[in-house]
Amino acid sequence: MKKPLLFITGPTATGKTRLAVGVCERLGGEIISADSRQIYRGMDLGTGKDLEEYGTVPYHLIDIAPAGYKYNLYEYLRDARAAIAEVRGRGNLPVICGGTGLYVESLAKGISLPEVPENPSLRKSLEGKTLDELTEILSGMKTLHNITDVDTVKRAIRAIEIQTYYLEHPEAAESTKPQPMSPDEALIVVVDIDRETRRQRISERLKKRLDNGMVEEVKALLDSGIAPEDLIYYGLEYKFITLYLTGELTYSEMVAQLEIAIHQFAKRQMTWFRGMERRGFTLHYLPYSLDAEEFTAQIKQLMGC
Repeated sequence: MKKPLLFITGPTATGKTRLAVGVCERLGGEIISADSRQIYRGMDLGTGKDLEEYGTVPYHLIDIAPAGYKYNLYEYLRDARAAIAEVRGRGNLPVICGGTGLYVESLAKGISLPEVPENPSLRKSLEGKTLDELTEILSGMKTLHNITDVDTVKRAIRAIEIQTYYLEHPEAAESTKPQPMSPDEALIVVVDIDRETRRQRISERLKKRLDNGMVEEVKALLDSGIAPEDLIYYGLEYKFITLYLTGELTYSEMVAQLEIAIHQFAKRQMTWFRGMERRGFTLHYLPYSLDAEEFTAQIKQLMGC
């Protein structure tokens, strides 16, 4: 019997990577990232790649696109499925690790998306509209499914572009109907952490990353020719540090606003996972404080092996 596809997910700063690496070392696994920003090269501290944690464990979908590129859900599902097939072809266990709820849920749902081309005339018609106006347009569209990730004007315009394409091409929309994995096919584990500990870890991690050169990392990206608005598109660290480097925020304002934004992001991640349960998914919560041996033992029990 084929082992279920293993997802190790949860909010930011819970130590998902460390635990997933421990599982891979003990069960012969390879990690397939489900982080929407670790895809980009040169975006290391701000995305928390922590590549040294992987040791000898192979990983996929990290550093596969240049910073400034707009990688999308269609590309993720295509690339993740190819990586899963490759890992299974070697007889190893694919371990999907990351906190981007949209990626996790879409993969577990069995969603298949067509490639949606750019629509220049539509983009021109939306120029100058505010994020609130774009969100209102999007919320009135028939197949809206991703409000929580629409946090910039560019993201909102792209989401409207995609939904417009589906309305104009019903056959494409039909192909997006999910074919959910059964519990036997997908095991979704959420690394659980209490709110206060999560907040403390987020604050400590932010300070450490700033001390280790996160501002300098963003400055190097800007100096390489990436437009400020393209970094702001990625949100969180890249948004607020870019605003600081372009003179729109002081350093103290940047740190304070970024810290608040990361806490809010973690809260939204947990809201997403609770929403997955309401949408029929079975999620298994394991404490962040488990060591690798204990965590793996519980995973094996859940997998029935």
